[in-house]
Amino acid sequence: MTKLGLIAGGGDLPLAIGRRCEAEGRSFYVIRLAGFADPHLERWPGAEFGMAEIGGILKALKTEGCGAICLAGNVARPDFKSLRPDLKGASVLPGIVAAATKGDDALLRKILSVFEAEGFAVEGADDILGGETLPTGALGRVQPTPEQMSDLLKALHVAQKAGELDIGQGAVVVDGLVLAVEAQEGTDAMLTRVAGLPADLRGRRGEPKGALGKAPKPIQDLRVDMPVMGARTVELAADAGLAGVGGVAGKLILIDRAAIIAAADRLGLFVWGESR
Repeated sequence: MTKLGLIAGGGDLPLAIGRRCEAEGRSFYVIRLAGFADPHLERWPGAEFGMAEIGGILKALKTEGCGAICLAGNVARPDFKSLRPDLKGASVLPGIVAAATKGDDALLRKILSVFEAEGFAVEGADDILGGETLPTGALGRVQPTPEQMSDLLKALHVAQKAGELDIGQGAVVVDGLVLAVEAQEGTDAMLTRVAGLPADLRGRRGEPKGALGKAPKPIQDLRVDMPVMGARTVELAADAGLAGVGGVAGKLILIDRAAIIAAADRLGLFVWGESR
């Protein structure tokens, strides 16, 4: 099996990938992106690099014998003027900056092209995790009501339309009203924002309403930017007074399916996979 270079940002996804590789006996090496990667990733062989140290990253991956890479985790768009690139980084940074002006998808594609040009295969997180994506229908014991399903479908529609403009991957709808659209802040921050809205606009614990919908951007490369959901997503949705969460079946990565189901059932939220 090809040795994997895991280029890790923040969040639980890189940790899930590391645990899966470890469980399957697959060799891997972790490139921890400075300022983003979870400290727990230090349990595995790897090294820390700044985002613009492209030459150092490529050299480390080749020295370690990695034939494939996976980009996983949250990375905020940097202030490019503050980056300290190495020699290789300086040679590719102008192209990366130019791509960034065209949106996140163009930026990611440009970054991928740098690694592909060096001979690395690119693997998606969902493939490494064994296809642990949201199935069609209800995940757990709670079923959405017709009103809640209507809110979820509208949230998915809004998320997809926002994705066409390369804005974000999620939206929250309550009683047909769009309360939030995810942008650069990410899903967790969006749900926290919803939780701070006036109570008459959203549901509450015991009287939940509405739904979070997550959908991939139609233009994005799913190998590096497929939507992700974990148990924390469910918990934050409950804190925001929502009745449930959902996404496009097969196009939303589940981080610890059992934990997601346990959280949803405990909190009384539905988790739904919509076939598209």
